[in-house]
Amino acid sequence: MSLLLREHVSLKPYNTFALEGAARWFAEARTDAEVDEAIALARALGVPLLPLGGGSNLLLTGDVPALVLRMGSRGTRRVAEQGPQVIVEAEAGEPWHPFVSGCLASGLYGLENLSLIPGTVGAAPIQNIGAYGVEIKDRFAGLDALDLHTGERRSFDAPACAFGYRDSRFKRELGRWLILRVRFALRRTPEVTLDYGPIRQRLAEEGITRPRPEDVSRVICALRTEKLPDPAVLPNAGSFFKNPVVTGDQARALASRCPDLVAYSQADGRSKLAAGWLIERAGWKGFREGDAGVHGSQALVLVNHGQATGEQVMSLAKRIQADVSERFGVVLEMEPVLL
Repeated sequence: MSLLLREHVSLKPYNTFALEGAARWFAEARTDAEVDEAIALARALGVPLLPLGGGSNLLLTGDVPALVLRMGSRGTRRVAEQGPQVIVEAEAGEPWHPFVSGCLASGLYGLENLSLIPGTVGAAPIQNIGAYGVEIKDRFAGLDALDLHTGERRSFDAPACAFGYRDSRFKRELGRWLILRVRFALRRTPEVTLDYGPIRQRLAEEGITRPRPEDVSRVICALRTEKLPDPAVLPNAGSFFKNPVVTGDQARALASRCPDLVAYSQADGRSKLAAGWLIERAGWKGFREGDAGVHGSQALVLVNHGQATGEQVMSLAKRIQADVSERFGVVLEMEPVLL
């Protein structure tokens, strides 16, 4: 047996909210063989297997009666090249931002708008992570996953993943799939996506008229650092709520009441509202109760000031949801996975 199995392991170091909770069993898998070993052990112990990446999108509310398997696999490789397009495959345990930086350093472009997002490669498709005009689905070329119900290994293309806004088949079928590795379609040609106004503004302030992907990545890292608290300093899980999408009529009605409403028109006629604006307008920005609070600079981020419990964070989230619903008639949906 190569897998090191431990009992009653605190998960506080393994979630960016720094919330306490113990795994009944805990192991780290670096290879497919160790994943298979963990599945067999979980079956023998009579407990479910729970895969864990970087813990950056997790709300832990207590002890976990499972075998928590941290994905520690590493490695990246080019698996296909055709003209300017290169398919890059990365193991599930690869830390996301270093992977993005490594692609840029190798002259492979397309992921720069997703710079400095915490977490791992394997977790990225589950949430269909996105930022500054780009989502995983826009650069996705496939993944390999293990069906924890049947033990079957399966490859997924984009349609099979059923990607949605901060959503995917894997999120809707949480507990069934363990992602082993992911493939991305990247480019050798340095095209950039500048749909987000603050990126263009920051580049213009720096006098950059023909930005390269490296410039975009650097600016986005600066914007994220200014906008979002570092989990190592103030524990959090990033954006806690999804930006709600409402009908065009609902958005127009809200705009008539609130002329400064932040809304983005969608191709289907609906509008995406800024959840942070709704929360701030409702008066929650900077709120704190005990050690659970709302960040003072970004209302979309809930934080742990030290000793908050998952239940306290969840209680605060529910109060915010209820208040925003009452004030604006808009339902906010959580981004983190509730465990």
